[in-house]
Amino acid sequence: MSATDPHARTTADRLAKRVMDLAFVATVAVAFWWLLLAIWLAVRLTSPGPALFAQTRVGQGEKVFTCYKFRTMQVGTPQAGTHEVSPAAITPLGRRLRRWKIDELPQIWNVARGEMSLVGPRPCLPGQSELIAWRRRLGVFACRPGITGLAQVAGVDMSEPEKLARIDARYCASRSLALDLRLAVQTLPVGRLTGGYRKI
Repeated sequence: MSATDPHARTTADRLAKRVMDLAFVATVAVAFWWLLLAIWLAVRLTSPGPALFAQTRVGQGEKVFTCYKFRTMQVGTPQAGTHEVSPAAITPLGRRLRRWKIDELPQIWNVARGEMSLVGPRPCLPGQSELIAWRRRLGVFACRPGITGLAQVAGVDMSEPEKLARIDARYCASRSLALDLRLAVQTLPVGRLTGGYRKI
């Protein structure tokens, strides 16, 4: 198989992406275990309920899996997209965790299991039928979902199903290690100060 063979490049890109994912998991687990523990304790101490929140999401190939996050809402909040939930349901600590994307860190477990990637379309809820239909139509479910993605960095959420699915499809068609690294950096607080990544 030659170096210019498209299949060879695809396989190499897939391997590189998986290596980046596992490097991210290892870095968080080894270097930032203390941060995970501190957040776990903070969530438990500042509002009633468990520190971790488990929710069913739709992943690659429309396979359903359990996605983990630090809990940012009051216990008993209805299962719905963030844009459909009252801001009053979000805890004071939860607002800070969401602002800095720290609530997503428990998803390193999903990344380690191969259910998610560091970068990719955000996994949706099984009940978000319009978004699922658009993603199915545009081939987005061929991609592994991510902790962050092009749409999130561009400020587009699940309140705009068609727009979100089209941006997700653009990512899936253009994904590369270089793009993933850029999006990962721009998800960080320092990266977001530049205004986000608005185009491919």
